[in-house]
Amino acid sequence: MARLGRGSSVVRWPWVGQTFLAVVLLATLLQAQSPPSKSLPKPPATRTDNVTETLHGVEVTDPYRWLEDQESPETRGWIATQNAYTDSVLSDLPGVASLKQRLTPLIKTDFIGTPTERGGRFFFSMRLADQEQSILYVRNGLKGKDEVLIDPNPMSPDHTTSVQIAEVSDDGKMIIYRVRQGGEDETRLQAFDVDSRKNLSDSFSRARYSSVSLTRDKTSLYYTKQTSAGPRVFYHKMGSDPAGDPEIFGTGFGVEKIVGSSLSLEGRYILYTVAYGSAADRTELYFQDLSAKRPLVTLVKDIPARFSGGRIIGDQLFLQTNWKAPKNRILLVDLKNPAQENWRDIIPEGDAVLQGFNLVGGKLVATYSKDAMSRAKIFEPNGKLVREVSLPGIGSIGGFSGRWGSQTAFYSYNSFVVPTTIYRYDMARGSQQIWSQLKVPVDAAKIEVKQVWYSSKDGTRVPMFVVYPKAMRFDGSSLALLTGYGGFNATQSPGFSARAVAWVESGGVYAVANLRGGSEYGEEWHRAGMLEKKQNVFDDFIGAAEWLIANNYTSASKLAIRGGSNGGLLVGAALAQRPELFAAVVCSYPLLDMVRYHKFLVARYWVPEYGSAEDAAQFPFIHAYSPYHNIKPGTKYPAVLFVTGDADTRVAPLHARKMTALMQAATGSDRPIVLRYDTKAGHSGGTPVSKQVDELAEELAFLFWQLHVAPAQGP
Repeated sequence: MARLGRGSSVVRWPWVGQTFLAVVLLATLLQAQSPPSKSLPKPPATRTDNVTETLHGVEVTDPYRWLEDQESPETRGWIATQNAYTDSVLSDLPGVASLKQRLTPLIKTDFIGTPTERGGRFFFSMRLADQEQSILYVRNGLKGKDEVLIDPNPMSPDHTTSVQIAEVSDDGKMIIYRVRQGGEDETRLQAFDVDSRKNLSDSFSRARYSSVSLTRDKTSLYYTKQTSAGPRVFYHKMGSDPAGDPEIFGTGFGVEKIVGSSLSLEGRYILYTVAYGSAADRTELYFQDLSAKRPLVTLVKDIPARFSGGRIIGDQLFLQTNWKAPKNRILLVDLKNPAQENWRDIIPEGDAVLQGFNLVGGKLVATYSKDAMSRAKIFEPNGKLVREVSLPGIGSIGGFSGRWGSQTAFYSYNSFVVPTTIYRYDMARGSQQIWSQLKVPVDAAKIEVKQVWYSSKDGTRVPMFVVYPKAMRFDGSSLALLTGYGGFNATQSPGFSARAVAWVESGGVYAVANLRGGSEYGEEWHRAGMLEKKQNVFDDFIGAAEWLIANNYTSASKLAIRGGSNGGLLVGAALAQRPELFAAVVCSYPLLDMVRYHKFLVARYWVPEYGSAEDAAQFPFIHAYSPYHNIKPGTKYPAVLFVTGDADTRVAPLHARKMTALMQAATGSDRPIVLRYDTKAGHSGGTPVSKQVDELAEELAFLFWQLHVAPAQGP
């Protein structure tokens, strides 16, 4: 199979599954037409209060400050009015029913998650095609029967409650699972006895939990919880009331810090990690010998770099770091002699970006990204290369999971047109076989995938994946959907997407730009898109759009953009800076008021990435790109669908509320500006599968409507 690389090398993907629908696809689905001839209803008027303040000598006016109060009766009434308006605009869009028919077999399909093995038992989540939420299962041995542990589907009438495994005991007889309501980041923790199939008395109230670690004898639990003062690590004696759990680490760290803890394999050591915000460039590390009850030891305190993935075997600590290695390396620290001069470089920095590692089967498995595509290598603990893992194709893999003492490992693989497949890998032999595979009707033989390179505004070469029908004509008439992220050291690698499949099958181009701010080329690439250099990310994205148009993949009247979270900020900035370049925008769970973002929910985590308007030196560049502060009255803006919901407890929904009101009042075009506001949706998933189908069908129908799409021919 051809490898993707620089230039426009092509990957031809194998047939995936069997097309059990005659992918009539969107033929009845979308009759070629312009937007409905009837005039759009005017958006509801929104009261302005025009709060004005002077920040670092600059007068800043906020006309919709009152919409920040999510629970006020006026805001709740405004949300209801906006949803009614959105319904009036989108309810009669053509093709929604046919889109649902096509999306259903792409989304509502049998799914099995990557398993966790403990004590010869395999724990995993599974959802059948007719189920709304995944169920937690256990399988006794590789050939055992799958048995239900926790079924969340009856837990709520609207199926918005989901469950996930947080921890499994070493002998496989106890699990700690999370219960999530809607899309909230907050969860409840619950202990469960696997043999008796019963919940234990250890039940933890709703909060933000992380780093859950059971001791080997199952008598104690260490966990991190976000408190009003900041993140704290607690110790819980099983069978006791969690309300009385003592705090054992974290005093003095504020809400802007991220604290984690983990136990060594034998339970002798506990490692504490303190990150200075999301994707921060500074980490502190501490450890303690629990068996000898020795005092806390500071391992890393003043090194301006990231340290992560700490795993302890015996007295040896393996660490991933970008210290003196922008593309990352792995260090070995002897906890009996932890001074920095004794650290050893086990796996040095290479030409690919080290994404993560795990210790499985007495070996070290490292996953890499090269030009945003995955690789995996297996090493001896001393760093000697054993072999490179043979992957099914050029795509993305999920990190290897397994146990130090077991030769069985698991990893997941997918690409734009190859749905998620989980492989069981034999660490000793290097052989692998499929554990589970999504069965979806996609004719990959008719889809082309390229990686192309283009120049950004400052001349930087940026890669982009482009997916399109092989029969497409390069005359600029095709619709295109461009997306990206560009932040927090996150790589945008090839991944299966029902959205992408449905889009390409309808004759469109689906493009993913690998913007600066991500980790595609290591820490230097990340830093080139953060803080005062954040504008580079938007320039990269705009450059991608211009390349697609210049190379006749599409035209401005056929080009849509989409992004969520930090990607919502991305498309918000792009539409504010270059409104003429796009016809339609989907902006989901976004950050948009960057002058005030840091004041809400967990946004203090992101100050190392974006900066803060409270800082006189950082305010100018933040104010210069903040989408909310750069909307100009009378400008002909593209059509915009904002998406958010009450249960987003990570990115405050106020951003989408305020931006909707502002753009409805400011736009000089006749294109719709609408808000889809779900009172139960949030950032962390949990949406029932049927609702996922409905929401994606509405999104695609909105875009097809605004792009004047021609009838889809199917694959």
